[in-house]
Amino acid sequence: MFKDIMEKVGGQAVIEGVMMRRADDIAVAVRLPDGKIKVRKDSLKKRKGFWKKPFFRGIINLWDMMYIGVKALLWSADQQLDEHEKITKKEIGFTLAVTILFALLLFKGVPYLVASLLGLKEAAKPLLFNVVDGVMRGLIIFGYMLVIAQFKDVRRIFQYHGAEHKAIYCYEAGKKLDVKNVSKYSTKHPRCGTSFIILVLAIAIVMFALLSLLIPLVIPGFRDLSLFYQILISFPIRVLFLFPIAGISYELLKLTAKYPKNIVVKAISWPGLLLQKITTKEPSKKQIEVAIKALKAVLG
Repeated sequence: MFKDIMEKVGGQAVIEGVMMRRADDIAVAVRLPDGKIKVRKDSLKKRKGFWKKPFFRGIINLWDMMYIGVKALLWSADQQLDEHEKITKKEIGFTLAVTILFALLLFKGVPYLVASLLGLKEAAKPLLFNVVDGVMRGLIIFGYMLVIAQFKDVRRIFQYHGAEHKAIYCYEAGKKLDVKNVSKYSTKHPRCGTSFIILVLAIAIVMFALLSLLIPLVIPGFRDLSLFYQILISFPIRVLFLFPIAGISYELLKLTAKYPKNIVVKAISWPGLLLQKITTKEPSKKQIEVAIKALKAVLG
């Protein structure tokens, strides 16, 4: 979850725990199989120069969140295993490679292919093509969330996601961080990473439509190529465009933190809050305890 007010605290759920981040400091707290809570603290390399400027900070923040998110997730999973079951670096590398490839094919490749198979030509009708492509991507993400939410282990992660939001809400309100206070707050937060995904989906439609207009101008004869070669050229460019899209989305997300009561900001935040009905669940007191541990650790 992204946040840029007060102490810049955000976080995410991990396996049997919560990761919290404040600026360059990170803390992960997990509930071990024996019932104890284990905390790990870490720090990111400080970003300087243009990486702290608007737009660019969104790109590097996306990278940082992916990096620390995966790292925290793998560490949390490792804590649930016996010593002889620990995940090796080769297994981690293979898992990450397969996961990234699967995500690109499912959330990028499939919508593009479906829009093409419906008879829409990207170069001829860029806006319509990308609206269909974007809607398909949104439906796939929504369906994917609905399916995985049925699994017991995923539901526990979504409960920890709710605990993370509650703890941050309590912190933002200036209340004492204890189970009683934290329990009172909502599991849904407008600056959640879920809202970031919704913004990316919306902005991608416009950006990819512009890209569809530019590619035929830069690559003569693009419109005359077969569908296979059009996809072969367009797909990797679209993947690279995710970075500027992330930069723009991040700046819009910052506006939701600055003007939370603005009617336009509320409209922007609403789809993300709606999706959080799937990605967050009401946590138990023990799960809230873990979220509080992580938050207190990152606050020092």
